[in-house]
Amino acid sequence: MIFGAFLSQAQQPTPGAAAHPSMFMSLLPLIVIFGIFYLILILPQRKKQKKHMEMVEKLKAGDRIITTAGIFGTVMGVQKDRIELKIAANTKIDIAKSAVGVILGATDAPPDKTG
Repeated sequence: MIFGAFLSQAQQPTPGAAAHPSMFMSLLPLIVIFGIFYLILILPQRKKQKKHMEMVEKLKAGDRIITTAGIFGTVMGVQKDRIELKIAANTKIDIAKSAVGVILGATDAPPDKTG
């Protein structure tokens, strides 16, 4: 009986105890962390991706490019989802548009191999 009375008193809040924080205040640190994460990582990546897509959309036949795999070539044709690339005499390959790394331009030559 004494033990039961002790438990009932332990479960009742004391007058000086602090109230539980609201749900919003509990989630506020997570919201702030997500905001910082968005500003530092996601937003710059979206800008970079948009810039790359604009660059790829400007490609036309005759442009020289370097793929993300390091292959030098000349654009022979541009299709909806891929690019026909001439990498050597009588050698053409199709690559995905997302594989374009750098556009050298129509008149730029690849770096000198004698290096």
